[in-house]
Amino acid sequence: MAVSIKSEREIGLMRDAGKILAEVHARLGEFVRPGISTWEVDQFGERLIRSYHCVPNFLHYNGYPASICVSVNDEVVHGIPHRNHMLREGDIVSLDAGLIYKGYHSDAARTHAVGKISADAQRLINVTRQSFFEGIRMARAGNHLNDICKTIDRYLTFNGYGIVRDLVGHGIGKKLHEDPEIPNFAMRRRGVRLRPGMTLAVEPMVNMGGWQVEWLEDDWTVVTADGSLSAHYENTILITNGEPEILTLLQ
Repeated sequence: MAVSIKSEREIGLMRDAGKILAEVHARLGEFVRPGISTWEVDQFGERLIRSYHCVPNFLHYNGYPASICVSVNDEVVHGIPHRNHMLREGDIVSLDAGLIYKGYHSDAARTHAVGKISADAQRLINVTRQSFFEGIRMARAGNHLNDICKTIDRYLTFNGYGIVRDLVGHGIGKKLHEDPEIPNFAMRRRGVRLRPGMTLAVEPMVNMGGWQVEWLEDDWTVVTADGSLSAHYENTILITNGEPEILTLLQ
């Protein structure tokens, strides 16, 4: 496993890529509302990304046909936007988006309420988001990767949710997916030692029911096996000599 350590120049470019993506996500969150299609969300997101002179890194990645992964309710990740898939009051929608800025990638995901949602759905969104912040408390130089993984696992298990095991986070930089893989559950090994200059995409994917998932016939859309709701929260982070730096959050 070759985990890349970014130079100061590379870190600067990744900071810029992350800041732009944070702004894109903020605008996407404002755009989401009942009555629009998932295709409209994708088109709006692609225009935003290109308006910053960036390239949507998901578009055509391994054949994926859109710029924004739009996953509704029981869709965990990689939902394909469609003109006829309308967002409705009470839905939850996960938006996973990334971009390339001057050769460097950023990647982040958010789950949004569509209008008024149930208390259970809101709790799922809140706990999923908080699990990320619980995990990155351990994202410090000298710790091991599994310190992040097992902390996310403990928090989500305590809250009674299913942790998706078939999909994981990843390193990121010149490529969208780099080493190491970052599970949201405790590994049987310590994993790599964290070092300053590592850039990681940490992304809990959490089901209200069981952890099991299935792929639809499009070979992209991942859904919960039991039909329960699912939420997703992700940021690109930088390991430093102190606190981890979140590159895809607005300050």
